[in-house]
Amino acid sequence: MENSKFLLLSLAGMGSSLGVVAQQDQRPNILWIMSDDHSYQTISAYGSAVSQLAPTPNIDRIAREGVRFDRAFVENSLSTPSRACLMTGLYSHQNGQRRLGRGIDSTKTFVSELMQDAGYQTAIVGKWHMQCEPKGFDFFRIFQGQGEYYNPVFKSHDSNGQYIQEQGYATELTTEHAVEFLNQRDPEKPFLLMVHHKAPHRNWMPDLKYLGLYDHIQFPLPETFWDDYETRGVAAHQQDMSIANTMRLETDNKVLDPADTTLAQRNRGYYLKAFTPAQLKQWEAYYKKRNKEFIDAQLTDSALTVWKYQRYLHDYLEVIHSVDQSVGDLLEYLEHNNLLDNTIVVYASDQGFYMGEHGWFDKRFIYEESFRTPLVIRYPKHIKAGTVDTHLVQNIDFAPTFLDVAGAQKPDYMTGRSIFDLFGEKPVQNWRTSLYYHYYDYPAEHKVRRHDGVRTDRYKLIHFYGKGLSIADEIRAARGTNITEQELAYMRFIEEREGGRKDPDVDYSELYDLETDPNELHNLYGQPGYEKITKELQKTLDQYRKDLKVDEY
Repeated sequence: MENSKFLLLSLAGMGSSLGVVAQQDQRPNILWIMSDDHSYQTISAYGSAVSQLAPTPNIDRIAREGVRFDRAFVENSLSTPSRACLMTGLYSHQNGQRRLGRGIDSTKTFVSELMQDAGYQTAIVGKWHMQCEPKGFDFFRIFQGQGEYYNPVFKSHDSNGQYIQEQGYATELTTEHAVEFLNQRDPEKPFLLMVHHKAPHRNWMPDLKYLGLYDHIQFPLPETFWDDYETRGVAAHQQDMSIANTMRLETDNKVLDPADTTLAQRNRGYYLKAFTPAQLKQWEAYYKKRNKEFIDAQLTDSALTVWKYQRYLHDYLEVIHSVDQSVGDLLEYLEHNNLLDNTIVVYASDQGFYMGEHGWFDKRFIYEESFRTPLVIRYPKHIKAGTVDTHLVQNIDFAPTFLDVAGAQKPDYMTGRSIFDLFGEKPVQNWRTSLYYHYYDYPAEHKVRRHDGVRTDRYKLIHFYGKGLSIADEIRAARGTNITEQELAYMRFIEEREGGRKDPDVDYSELYDLETDPNELHNLYGQPGYEKITKELQKTLDQYRKDLKVDEY
């Protein structure tokens, strides 16, 4: 991020007086950095083989100087529901955002409003992606929808509702807007700054200066890459999120397929539309060479799948490189302005992501790689450097944590707990021993069936349910709601591709022993010897449904 770093340091110099002005309110600041679809497997602090080949030193610094959570999870592995959970401290069925394209109940109080009431300055920059206006923010610069990687448009608290295009790469622009807020804030008040990156959301478009950064690396295949789902039910077999069959050469791997001119042209216009002529020239110069080598090789079957996997990881990890650079720039800003030690710095993702495990990409399932999210926190006044925490924490805990830091009372309706309870002088009492998860977004892209479930330290029980539907059914149900035209257009595209095919009805369960089967390959539900644990887990699941007033399962 060389160009961005020069700008950041320049701005830091302009705002350096912040460091010498004594804050009258000594409560800690909060810098909340959240990426979109960043897997814990690709953060080198977590130690995977892939991450060691493409390290993330700045995110690692937060973990090294603070705490790394090894059991952090979400309650619904999908971007917008996860964001709604963060903002409200509520489960999806409580805040209305069960699905991706629509549903947030904007009458709910957002944690940003509560933090304002507690005397904090609040800001959010980057991805918002909820169908309501940002509430409770003194400052915001947000993308339109998902945002574009190149030359995105931003709506701001001072743009009169208009989106204005900016020149540059989304990750760098988001970082610059974070610094913009830091430079103009009131130094006598603490702040909550949310930096929400678009990256590394599909279709993984790296900054031009990092194209080819990892081309020399052949990444190892995950142990479960060729999973055949032998013991699992319909959902694992029916999903449409495999690298082999779902990942698109045209957009995901940036190869125009000469045998499918119409689709290629449509997709070409979609993901290259925001480029300037100079950017497009540089982009195509790189991919033209890479794609010629691919076309000449005439790969098929497993060789083609492996090629797609390698290209996926190259692009994804180059996008992550920019995110890690952004984290480093923000840490440097805080340090330069004497803010670092009184700022709680958090790095997280809105959920996990598959990096080829089970042959998949994307998220949605309750299986570990999707359900689990990276979470690292630095705050030397309260957290011992190098801590590794294995308590079960969930994104329903984030809003209560903010309020705890602010010294504000958590509303009774929030069921989560402050994560800072885990770092007191005495061992935490009565921390949860299980988590509840619920995924609703069906029928939709990737065809993952609705399911809920519970996870304990060792076991996981899942229930898949619901009538089989088609995308045409979903389009009919969406009419009259606040779903966007872009979402509707994409559903029509899927409907055209699938030809109106309906799925089977489902109603079945799966059980996994995560101690003996961490890859969740062996479904134990109904197997002899597991009657007692199945009964206990079902009782736990039923109690969650009752206590949370879950209205479908």
